[in-house]
Amino acid sequence: MPAEIPPSPFGERRYNAWNDYVKLRHGGRVQKISVLGGFTCPNRDGTLGTGGCSFCNNAGFTPGHLDRRQSIHAQIDSGLEFLRRRYPRTRHHIAYFQSYSNTYGEFDRLRACYAEALAHPEISGLAIGTRPDCLPDRVLDYLAELAQEHIVELEIGVESCNDAALQRVNRGHDFASSADAIRRAAARGLEVSAHLILGLPGESPASMLDGARQLSALPVRSLKLHQLDLVRGTALAREWEADPAAVTLLGEDDYIALLADFIERLSPDILLQRLGSEVPPKLKLAPHWNLRLHELAPRLSAELARRGSWHGSRYETAFSTLS
Repeated sequence: MPAEIPPSPFGERRYNAWNDYVKLRHGGRVQKISVLGGFTCPNRDGTLGTGGCSFCNNAGFTPGHLDRRQSIHAQIDSGLEFLRRRYPRTRHHIAYFQSYSNTYGEFDRLRACYAEALAHPEISGLAIGTRPDCLPDRVLDYLAELAQEHIVELEIGVESCNDAALQRVNRGHDFASSADAIRRAAARGLEVSAHLILGLPGESPASMLDGARQLSALPVRSLKLHQLDLVRGTALAREWEADPAAVTLLGEDDYIALLADFIERLSPDILLQRLGSEVPPKLKLAPHWNLRLHELAPRLSAELARRGSWHGSRYETAFSTLS
């Protein structure tokens, strides 16, 4: 007879899922509506550089229907029209400032953009994507003030916990900058979501798994994990086209195994919000998987069940502090 699979503290899913937490906290589904605030990035406007991160092409994750010429209110209306057909029972909608660095700019302009989104009668809060080096105390204080009355999720692009990898992809900041931003935000009561890309050049399996240890030592509420995709129009894609050996890409089976290894070592208190990414086919150069994004979660759960493990099963508090 096959060996009995040990039960998981998280049920059949075998990991601590953000969606489950959100439904319990807010009484139902919370759906994000992407909006363009017209922001840029210090790694693009010349403050740090002009080329941006070598993996980044915002068209790869910006919904095609968005038009920055529209007001934020009009963008929300367009998003609601689509989402109501797909998720008719959604309890709350929040405006998602995703593209570029959405805390980078003059304070009065930031405040005006957030206020316009929150003034929409169907919006319950904000999700704000940004870089760790674009979070001055004044902005964090204001977001903490908004969070007293609204849902506020601050998404910080950590991308890697390894400084060599961050330098390799022209990120423009180190991991210490991310750790500092996460601590300062959490000290104000903000819920911080960290964004991490697995498979960046300059990483090794050991360094990526050590990232689970380093993030577990920080007050991170949730984590978005993405595999490295090569998106057309990026410096990294051009580098790979010139020499495929220069950028090692993960196959789908390798990625699922790495995900399981990582999540086993991650603090079980950190909620998992995303497990992977999906780039529009016309923009994706490589890798080519037969796995769709919605298939990733059940594949991960099956791998964890096969191992008899779960989220945090190899997490050790004694090793979860940064030296």
